[in-house]
Amino acid sequence: MVRKKGSLILCGAFLFVAWNALLLLFLWGRSPIGRLGEGGGAEPGAGEEWGAGKAKMAGANGLAIEVIRLAEEVESELETQKKLLKQIQSHRELWEQQKELGKRESENAKDDKNIEEPKKTQQFPAVPLNRKIVDDTKTVMKNALVVTPPHPDTDEEKADQKQEMSENKVDLTKPSPQIIIPILVIACDRVTVKRSLDKLIQYRPSPELFPIIVSQDCGHADTARVIGSYGSQITHISQPDLADIPVRPDHRKFQGYYKIARHYRWALNQVFNVFAYSTVVIVEDDLEVAPDFFEYFHALYPILHSDPTLWCVSAWNDNGREGLVDPGKADLLYRTDFFPGLGWMLLKEVWAELEPKWPKAFWDDWMRHPEQRKERSCIRPEISRTITFGRKGVSLGQFFDQYLRYIKLNIELVPFTKLDLSYLVRERYDEDFNKDVYSAPLVKVEELQHGRSLKGSGPFRVQYSSRDSFKVLARNLGAMDDLKSGVPRTGYRGIVSFISRGRRIYLAPHEGWTKYDTSWS
Repeated sequence: MVRKKGSLILCGAFLFVAWNALLLLFLWGRSPIGRLGEGGGAEPGAGEEWGAGKAKMAGANGLAIEVIRLAEEVESELETQKKLLKQIQSHRELWEQQKELGKRESENAKDDKNIEEPKKTQQFPAVPLNRKIVDDTKTVMKNALVVTPPHPDTDEEKADQKQEMSENKVDLTKPSPQIIIPILVIACDRVTVKRSLDKLIQYRPSPELFPIIVSQDCGHADTARVIGSYGSQITHISQPDLADIPVRPDHRKFQGYYKIARHYRWALNQVFNVFAYSTVVIVEDDLEVAPDFFEYFHALYPILHSDPTLWCVSAWNDNGREGLVDPGKADLLYRTDFFPGLGWMLLKEVWAELEPKWPKAFWDDWMRHPEQRKERSCIRPEISRTITFGRKGVSLGQFFDQYLRYIKLNIELVPFTKLDLSYLVRERYDEDFNKDVYSAPLVKVEELQHGRSLKGSGPFRVQYSSRDSFKVLARNLGAMDDLKSGVPRTGYRGIVSFISRGRRIYLAPHEGWTKYDTSWS
């Protein structure tokens, strides 16, 4: 693609020079107005000749104006191509980095092969090298974990093989050193994107493994200058369609939401179809990340990739306000049926499913519909790995002032890649979580608010039976009370876990709960 665009630019430059050379030759070869023998052989001095001279001057002026117009068009086109070339050059630098990384991985793989060759008891398929961003990480993970043992002949060998396969399955929860996880920053007209980018670059452990792509909408020049000031530390791309979107009259005030949905679709298509990555973490230009933000997503990628009952990993806890979280449990993670957003990881195969039906507006609420969720869950932390500092936005800051500004950001560096996170796999998680919740003492909200008879820090269970009872209880306990398609924020199987007055609370439906009621919205 780079060579093709380079050829087009050279071709345009050549045509521009050739055109101007022909014009100069043409103009030099003409005699001045009023000389004998010009204008069809008329002699100067008579009224007719003067009229012919005027006509000729008008023609010459018209030609000059046309030449100037064409020159301006060519200059504008060359300027556009120059910008394109700059973008290609920045992308090329990124590709070169990937190529160098792949080369190093190739050398390491050869060394490992030479060491293991004498044994030949078991054969591990070679891991495909990530020489370009286009490598499918799914294949890498699969090949890295599949073992080809000899055919078992005895019951003992079969048992050994079964145990070995079980161990390999557990390995799916370990981070893959080869995976490249790009960070997509969605930007528009906030020059404060600098705060977000500064933290991302400060905490980023490797530019090669975590390339940052900033996708800008709105065409805001000051914001573009801020983004451009980071040079080769990031890749800056611009959403080309800045026109207003036709909407029905009662949705004119929601034009911003339509543009955001359009931008997300374009930017995600760039990440997956142009840059050809297999996963991405999306953050917006008003998010600040925690010190272990990259560690968190690096560790959770293998679980997201291997568990089909998951469809995202989020850095956000909707009930993450100070006083609602346990500050001593920075390593605690949950499954949730509520799509949190605000710093979240998405796989390419999930985007391939969502992209053809992507909504025109309100994309985050659309993601929470059962038709999209398909009973899949996300992973979220006890303490958020992102906070938002953006009061300015399409929501006019109402939700920010009411709630978002009080979210607690984790400041402790948790070594997630060294922890056993297999408890998050659905089969094990559901069994353990339900046991913890429904073995907790059932209490009334009044006992939590005023009663002194409750001993210890919990957990305690508070039961709701309807939409209205959930909202009343959540409000009284300090948790968020809204539901989307029947799913409460942070809820898993209808259960919301948080801290209230220093005690762990499970706000839960009756035991034996089976599904969400979509009318609870």
